[in-house]
Amino acid sequence: MPKTVPTGPGLEAGALPFSKAIEANGFVFLAGQIGDEPGSNGPVSGGIEAETRAMLDNVGRLLRAVGLDYPDVVKATVYITNFEEFYAMNTVYREYFPSEPPTRATVGVTQLALGARVEIEVIAAR
Repeated sequence: MPKTVPTGPGLEAGALPFSKAIEANGFVFLAGQIGDEPGSNGPVSGGIEAETRAMLDNVGRLLRAVGLDYPDVVKATVYITNFEEFYAMNTVYREYFPSEPPTRATVGVTQLALGARVEIEVIAAR
């Protein structure tokens, strides 16, 4: 099955050099999301909890734009700049995936786009 680029409200790439979502073989791959407000130019204020919540809200908007939701996520990769904030990030993450959470890797990095503390990419299944 060839890949398709879903289109519609919230999926416009604009000036970005990548697609926000790609679908192939029944899986939807979402581009990495940081904890910013739509249309803003950087992460929300309020610390790692606020940033994680905004990040996962962004994931939810993209999932719903392609007709899916959080329970459809099968794999997540989280990138975090400070592992001392891991527990706080994970506490918020559990609110979005309270049961049967997706598999996940968490990777420590030195820097993320726009000064974000945390970023996530997910794969969902139809």
